[in-house]
Amino acid sequence: LAPLAHLALALIGEGRVNYKNTQRPTVEVLSSLGVKTLRPEMKEGLSLINGTQYMSVEGAHCLVEAGHLIATADITMALSLQALGGTATAFDPRIHSLRPHAGQVAAAENICALLGVNKDDDYKKVQDPYSFRCAAQVHGVARMTWEFVEKIVETELNSITDNPLIFDNGDVLSGGNFHGEPLACSYDYLAIALTEIGNISERRVEKLTNPGLSGLPAFLTNSGGLSSGFMIPHVVTAALASENKVLAHPASIDTIPTSADKEDHVSMGAFAARKLRMICKNVAWILAIEVLAACQAIDLRKTAKLSPRLQTFYDRIRAISPRLDKDRSLHEEIEVFAKSILEGSLFVDASL
Repeated sequence: LAPLAHLALALIGEGRVNYKNTQRPTVEVLSSLGVKTLRPEMKEGLSLINGTQYMSVEGAHCLVEAGHLIATADITMALSLQALGGTATAFDPRIHSLRPHAGQVAAAENICALLGVNKDDDYKKVQDPYSFRCAAQVHGVARMTWEFVEKIVETELNSITDNPLIFDNGDVLSGGNFHGEPLACSYDYLAIALTEIGNISERRVEKLTNPGLSGLPAFLTNSGGLSSGFMIPHVVTAALASENKVLAHPASIDTIPTSADKEDHVSMGAFAARKLRMICKNVAWILAIEVLAACQAIDLRKTAKLSPRLQTFYDRIRAISPRLDKDRSLHEEIEVFAKSILEGSLFVDASL
């Protein structure tokens, strides 16, 4: 009710709005634009504030971003794997045919395509850490979660959710279509899945920066002691992954009765959508750091051979962010990549 009421205020010329970076009375802005204020007629007031419009749109926005994040995770993982000289055995389709979860199979196929491998390729390594070896399983369930939420959001965007409802024959029926439980629960589910995408990516960054596991210079710098390299970017991924674990706590399980106990159970769907958006942003930063760390590792491991597709991604990244030969602030570069990942513009073919 509260977010929609604030939005509806602008339509009727009440409250204040941000216009051209300045907060001004709504009525002044509408007048300057020649826009008439809305004068609600019968039932229009309820229609504006008593539905799931806010959580639906916020969640739909997150769903688009989440699709970019999940698909991008396959790319960052593949770059990290080749940077470490890992094996692609774990993505062999014969393995996944024996546990044919649709998302897992799709993730494995996508990763194989990115790596440019087939079942006849020869590998020296037996197996890699879980954050690489189990990427198809983790990324795969995120894919299935995304598809589940997409169906719910699509249904919601094409539904009538206010109350009461007036039918063609004149019947006025009071019901509960305004209740946001389908959205709230699905957003919580997607929040958990995206948190796991961030968790496994952070683990891969740790492997890239750990000399005992990577065989590369500590923190991906040849100037250890004088330069910290990717030490602090990894700390950032750990911090964001930890924050996501708090944000992933389900909003939908909370409710406080109001309105003299008439409204005794609510979905908290608006908050579920808001914190889902925060998680999306955090995961974008984690993946941006992984992709930069992977490219740095590729530069340091001069024998790393990239597939044609990954070489294209590497070249695109290096055109924006050069190799880190000595310490510099990576904040702006990470921010650019994170924003591009969320928008789907960095890896244009990375979207569910």
